[in-house]
Amino acid sequence: MRIGVVGMSYWGPNLARNFDRLPGCRLTWVCDLDEALLDRHRDAYPQARFTTRLADLLEDPDLDAVAIATPVPTHAALGLQVLEAGKHAFIEKPIALTAEDARRVADLAEQRGLVCMVDHLLVLHPGVQRVKALIDDGSLGQVYYLYGNRQNLGIVRPDENALWSLGPHDISVMLHLVGEPAVEVSATGASYLQPGVEDVVFGRVTFRSGVIGHLHLSWLDPHKMRRMTVIGAEKMVVFDDMETERKVTVYDKGPIPRTETYGEYIQVRSGDIWIPKIPAAEPLRLVCEHFTGCVAEGRTPVADARAGVAVVEVLEAMSESLAAQGRPVALAGAAA
Repeated sequence: MRIGVVGMSYWGPNLARNFDRLPGCRLTWVCDLDEALLDRHRDAYPQARFTTRLADLLEDPDLDAVAIATPVPTHAALGLQVLEAGKHAFIEKPIALTAEDARRVADLAEQRGLVCMVDHLLVLHPGVQRVKALIDDGSLGQVYYLYGNRQNLGIVRPDENALWSLGPHDISVMLHLVGEPAVEVSATGASYLQPGVEDVVFGRVTFRSGVIGHLHLSWLDPHKMRRMTVIGAEKMVVFDDMETERKVTVYDKGPIPRTETYGEYIQVRSGDIWIPKIPAAEPLRLVCEHFTGCVAEGRTPVADARAGVAVVEVLEAMSESLAAQGRPVALAGAAA
């Protein structure tokens, strides 16, 4: 499989490195508008051609796919160009800045029969996959709610708030774990460092079945946290991406059903704590392997364009709620 990477400023070099090292994959093009930036990477990929013109990639009949790691406002437009040229597309998150643009990309990919995958990195993380398996096989019992903490001190961004900078990670994971559409969201936040750019955002996602998700997103916090907690009727589980050995912890804790109600308090039980072994594979490598495998075998990616649309729909609705001081906003899935 021959692939090109567009955008070598921040995340593009990581994509280039992983695609270049994958068996059965060849990095054949590296593209960026900045010649000086391209010069930094020429020695690392002597077999690849370097260019400042996206057209060079799109006009190459031997190129199978293009990975887009450019600034977020360009994702949808470049994704459409890649798909129009008949190439499979790998697009950094979020897939677009509006749900309308995201749907255009997803529609075109389906019309052309092309693989379009969004780099929702954590969805394919072995730890998140283990949590998903615990939910799907009923080990946790009925899922009541889940919540994510994504906090740090920096990096402060002047062009996007904490919702759009940090939110795609946890929103994509929540949608994947629950496995059903969000029907209503709300969000509140505050701008302390830059007017009009929220440093901290608290969000709520209500799913069709009634499961509730909560988000705490901030780059103005003393703690560096990357954690997702799922509360079930039988067990509770925590995925902590900051841990090295304890990525997933399962707690055999929960309420004890009451047999009689007169004068009784709800009792709880506390059983064993289980720490399953999670493979130490690089998540980005797994994502790149998944994409190339889907292209080779004609499979639909776990994080396909439709999953990208769902994430942007939540982000867009949360932005509307944020502007309206937390007013709940219904999503299209509410009518389904």
